[in-house]
Amino acid sequence: MDILLTGSVAYDYLMTFPGYFRDHILPEHLDKISLSFLVESMVRLRGGVAPNIAYTLALLGGRPRLWAAVGEDFEEYRQWLQSKGIDTSGAKVIPGVFTASFFVSTDRANSQIATFYPGAMGYAGQLSLRELDGQPPDLVMISPNAPEAMNLYVQECQEMAIPYIYDPSQQIVRLSAEDIRCGIEGALALFVNDYEYALVQKLTGLSAEEILNNRPDAFVVVTHGAQGAMIYTSQCTYQIPAVSPERVVDPTGVGDALRGGFLTGYSNGLDLLVCGRMGALAATYCLERRGPQGHSYSRREFVNRYRSLFDDQGQLDVLLEPPDSE
Repeated sequence: MDILLTGSVAYDYLMTFPGYFRDHILPEHLDKISLSFLVESMVRLRGGVAPNIAYTLALLGGRPRLWAAVGEDFEEYRQWLQSKGIDTSGAKVIPGVFTASFFVSTDRANSQIATFYPGAMGYAGQLSLRELDGQPPDLVMISPNAPEAMNLYVQECQEMAIPYIYDPSQQIVRLSAEDIRCGIEGALALFVNDYEYALVQKLTGLSAEEILNNRPDAFVVVTHGAQGAMIYTSQCTYQIPAVSPERVVDPTGVGDALRGGFLTGYSNGLDLLVCGRMGALAATYCLERRGPQGHSYSRREFVNRYRSLFDDQGQLDVLLEPPDSE
């Protein structure tokens, strides 16, 4: 299946402050607050929703395509993604602008002070799906991005009859209720966490049943963190348990890895229960390493670990054909 991934592309700058932010904040002087924190470490990690999902898809044998606006500093990131088998020809460089960047400092209490610079992401609405070369993709993932870009891709997918998965997530607060309703009503599926699912229903007035709208092929995936996930269809509900990690290192990008694992199963025609479990395992692999693209495994390793936890009744053999050469 040809999957096109739209969404943010970003660099994550993660810093560690050896003290507590609360010790330096004076509540009686918040009207003139001016603070600077000397951090003890910093790392720059590759991130952004679209490439994070693409990374897991590629690990599991997929060849996803990116469709995103990036900055002049993207070339090293492009080479990295291409080396993993990801098609970056749809990553359009915006001259004179940096790739979106996320700056966050974390103290000893895990309190955070963060800043997000949208950079090139702010130009994503200038990239129309109508500019795609060749045949349209089999599936488009509409993930958090510049709001106008998300709305454009919803409209174009509907007009071009391209199936899409709607993943508004962090951008729910930036989208209007009508935007969200429109995105859901034409979507093959909705991906959100439990808080976002409740917020979607509150903003749009749609019930869980109305979101599915009695479409036999539609589904909703709601993640619940350490409690796993739920998959809803008009016929049944699947409860997906979380996979216990060998160690917990970093939760960054776990939800994106889950989406990548799920989409791998879906693109191979596997049933939704197996897709959900694949997503849960992919998420745990991410949790066990630092950063959203720090995990690595062969397809055979993934299948073996899955089968130590769940019975796939042979469905995952498709991941090993052709034989895994890793």
